Amino acid sequence: MKLRDALIAAEAELVYFDCVVAEAISTVARRLEEKTRHAEIKVVLDRLNAQIPTDSLTWILPDVPRLFREVLEVVSSSSGALNFNDALIALACRERGIEAIASFDEDFDKVGWLYRLAKMEDLKG
Repeated sequence: MKLRDALIAAEAELVYFDCVVAEAISTVARRLEEKTRHAEIKVVLDRLNAQIPTDSLTWILPDVPRLFREVLEVVSSSSGALNFNDALIALACRERGIEAIASFDEDFDKVGWLYRLAKMEDLKG
């Protein structure tokens, strides 16, 4: 959250891709379910929806048919380090002129057109 807060303070335009939010929802729900913390799932999802409402999502999954072959090329060129969703995200960033991505996933460092932000120190002055 500190990185997100720093980006907001820097007046950066935040873009939330649908596939990233979907993956986050799946991961959080699965982890809470595994820990039998079922009551917390709704709380977490409500909090997520409050911070990232549906109308603020950037819908890139409809681009899959058009970008499918390019996604496979990016997965291949990264020797499989980037999975399908990550390759799609990278291509969506390139198409939209997005130069930086906030992610803890070091595999995005293999994408020549993206600068990965993992901590506040990564923010360019």
